[in-house]
Amino acid sequence: MGKISRYVFSVHLPDHFSHAVFFPSALPAPSMAQVTSVSQLSDVRPTDWAFQALQGLVERYGCIAGYPNQTYRGDRAISRYEFAAGFNACMDRVNELIEATNQDAVVQADWAILQKLQTEFSAELATLQGRIETVETQTRHLEKSQFTTTTRLFGQTVMGVQGTNRTAVDFFPRDGQPERTGQALTTFGYNLQLTLATSFSGNDWLLTGLQTGNLSANAPSLFTNMGRLGYDSEANNQLIVSDLSYRFAPLPNFGILIGPAGVNPENTFRGINPLEGYGQGALSLFGQRNPIISLGNTNAGVGFDWQISRRASLQAVYSAARAHQPDAGVLGDRWTTGAQLSLAPTDTINVGLNYLFSRSADGVINPGIGDSQLLSPFAFNAAGFDTHAYGGTIAWRVMPKWTIGAWGGWTNSKARQLTGSVQTTNWMVFSAFPDLLAPGNLGGLMVGQPPKITGSTLPDGTNFPNFSTGGQAGGQPNSSLHLEAFYRAQLGDKISVTPGLLIIFNPNHNKANNTLVQGMLRATYQF
Repeated sequence: MGKISRYVFSVHLPDHFSHAVFFPSALPAPSMAQVTSVSQLSDVRPTDWAFQALQGLVERYGCIAGYPNQTYRGDRAISRYEFAAGFNACMDRVNELIEATNQDAVVQADWAILQKLQTEFSAELATLQGRIETVETQTRHLEKSQFTTTTRLFGQTVMGVQGTNRTAVDFFPRDGQPERTGQALTTFGYNLQLTLATSFSGNDWLLTGLQTGNLSANAPSLFTNMGRLGYDSEANNQLIVSDLSYRFAPLPNFGILIGPAGVNPENTFRGINPLEGYGQGALSLFGQRNPIISLGNTNAGVGFDWQISRRASLQAVYSAARAHQPDAGVLGDRWTTGAQLSLAPTDTINVGLNYLFSRSADGVINPGIGDSQLLSPFAFNAAGFDTHAYGGTIAWRVMPKWTIGAWGGWTNSKARQLTGSVQTTNWMVFSAFPDLLAPGNLGGLMVGQPPKITGSTLPDGTNFPNFSTGGQAGGQPNSSLHLEAFYRAQLGDKISVTPGLLIIFNPNHNKANNTLVQGMLRATYQF
């Protein structure tokens, strides 16, 4: 997302006000010109000695500005206060000459005139000075508090054509014999995201994200969520608010974000994976980031980003999934809190270390991909879980056009109403090739294992991996393998096309399931 341009409207008096404007209530327009003789000011009546004296001072020292039409605004005679303003301008001009040269720059006779005028108009000068000080105080206040709200629109449209093979699936009972058939599908859908970025002071953001789409997740038709795409959408052509958050910096190098939508670890932690981005990066959902960062599928809360030093920063967040619902609230039954320490030990290495704690009201921890359900469906509402998650991501730019990296994650979930616990792991190795074949292009290779239950020691009958055969303790019998390759071709500053291939071996961590093959062609337009 680009930087919002800053437009500041400040109310201020011109720099030459004290010695160049005879009429204090009028602010000069750009066409105003300097004149050096009071006699040219046709609406000033030269009827007394004070005018004659001031006329001589102006002609000798040049200290009053008028207007090209030779009138003051309002076409009226000068009051004593207006005259005092002109005299004050000449006093300032004389003082400038003394400071720049010496007292000899002012003849002795003029000193006598200045002193006499100062005595006669002492009351008006005092009042004028008070008014000037008041105006200056008000101006400083306005300059500090004045702002112009600036809003810019950013958008991204993703259109995708994707197709899968027909697969045999060992779903239920899980006995090594496939009894379901996943559909061979070719779909064509879209995901549209609009972001209104508003700045009130130039150092803050109010982000309003609007999203719609019609590309539903393919998990129900494939009997697995491991083929999910990063740009799928459950909006069903309805416009939803995906982000409503305010971000500001109360201290140098310390930013805060808060809001009822779009505040979660995904949007708070700094991205380490160079292939992240559902419109410009990896095609799959698993390829976006370490899935533990998505635990809880939360949306509303508060977080911060602290730049500790040039090579270290810390992000932290608290986020609730049902903050808007009266039966849950901000501190309700489903929430996640966590932190990431982001490090750059060298100019070519980035590291992110994560810890998260997530509370769920049921047997689902919601990483978005892989094993999400921890309880047998026959005991689904038996317990909520408290999950501790640990992870890390590293990216190393080996050469300017080649970056390699990896991530890993481990979770330990304890049931609050049951004995025992459940552990999961996930990992990914990736390689990024920026500017491959042409500037702006990107190639990517990814190999990894989606989240997998490696151990489950809940009471018999409640463990998920073996739920179809009695729900005894134990982990998944096999491991899935995610293989992804894509190439993004940049067709211009705003348009890119990305073909890619996704292969899942042993979907659902079950070697009895056929290999899932999915081809994708994504077109992205950004504005």
